[in-house]
Amino acid sequence: MAARWSIDVEWAQLDAGAPEERAGFAALGIHAYEACLTFGYDSLLQSVRRAPYLSAYHFAEWLAWNWWRLRWEPHRQSADWELSHAMASIGGGYIWPNIHIVSDGKNVSLVSRPTSERTRTPYRYLNDSVSIIPATDFEGEIDLFIEAVLQRLQTFEATNSNLHDIWQDVVQERQDPTLSAQRKFEALLGEDPGEMDKGQLEGFIANAEATGQTALEEIAANRIPGKAVPDIPHLLELGHTRGTVTNPRDRITLHEPIPHDVDAPWRVGTRAAQLLRAQESIDPGVAITNDQLAHMYGAKRDIFDPLDQPADLSFDLSESDQRHRVVLRRAGRETGRRFALARLLGDTLTHTTNDPVRPATHSDTYRQKVQRAFAAELLSPFQAVDHILDGDYSTENQQEVADHFQVSDRTILTLLVNNRRLDRSKLEEADWVQP
Repeated sequence: MAARWSIDVEWAQLDAGAPEERAGFAALGIHAYEACLTFGYDSLLQSVRRAPYLSAYHFAEWLAWNWWRLRWEPHRQSADWELSHAMASIGGGYIWPNIHIVSDGKNVSLVSRPTSERTRTPYRYLNDSVSIIPATDFEGEIDLFIEAVLQRLQTFEATNSNLHDIWQDVVQERQDPTLSAQRKFEALLGEDPGEMDKGQLEGFIANAEATGQTALEEIAANRIPGKAVPDIPHLLELGHTRGTVTNPRDRITLHEPIPHDVDAPWRVGTRAAQLLRAQESIDPGVAITNDQLAHMYGAKRDIFDPLDQPADLSFDLSESDQRHRVVLRRAGRETGRRFALARLLGDTLTHTTNDPVRPATHSDTYRQKVQRAFAAELLSPFQAVDHILDGDYSTENQQEVADHFQVSDRTILTLLVNNRRLDRSKLEEADWVQP
């Protein structure tokens, strides 16, 4: 069993091609914990293998060029994201595994799926798993692998490769605090390193003082591919002029801390919600009313009234120690605004920060995953949901449960999938990054 994950290389001989091709030819095995992500069937040998012959050079070059996006960019629905996160896009004439590398900022998921059986394709990958590794371990293994490939190139006297130049830049950027921050923001915004307009990037980063650094990173990660960079001044103006006034000193707190051994985002959020319900003696089968939820947040019930000018995200904006303003994104169903406020409440209970802004976004960062898990468990505890459904997971039954807890049917469906009552195929493709 691998300690975390590993890229194992057994160099092989290739008699033709450029020096980089010959140097990089190898049996390449990728392992994560007990899973072999490169396990497959070799039709030429008529046997299974754990390490097909691939180009370690092409893999290293792809990893180096996409390093910042692989490390920081959450999942997005775009062709550009696929090119930067799907190993199948590497090309070079090799049969690459169907592995997506997906970051939430704190952890990196290796999402491995089987490849289809095709004629004239001699290798078919068979692994089907999601492996979650700490981001620091992800960085360390990539460093070791790329350095090993560079050593191999040196042996073949191919020291002027594209990989050398790209990796040298990445190493220098990681060591420079200013450049490192710029590259991180570019990745969060969905841009390749150095490709974004410098003035636009610097203008966006300059908003960190008004929002807080980590808040601005969360807002950046929420950018929709192809859309304009978020207009932070407009967002803050909306908060000051349209946000509902709350007093953070009236907000509920947890008396019991979340156990330190709880780390996965869905576990953190779920556990915090369970502690809060137990603390307030709220029966799992009882729905939380609007009055209760608003009171927990130190707000009045009118916080759920839809804004005449909806924002692109929900957020809490600090104006003073005793005065905050809250903007809830959804202008449609009240269930969406309830869920948004529950997410913001979860953020205050699980994430300590001095940032003036607490955002709740659509992105799949670690922090947003914690928020969603908290809101789902607080408003519709899975134990009660499962008991009421009693094995009948029909759409109609799910809708009745959703109506009972005053949440969306999507919330109930997600709970059932994440707790393995329904197959993950029931959710859209965007949900496969959560294990």
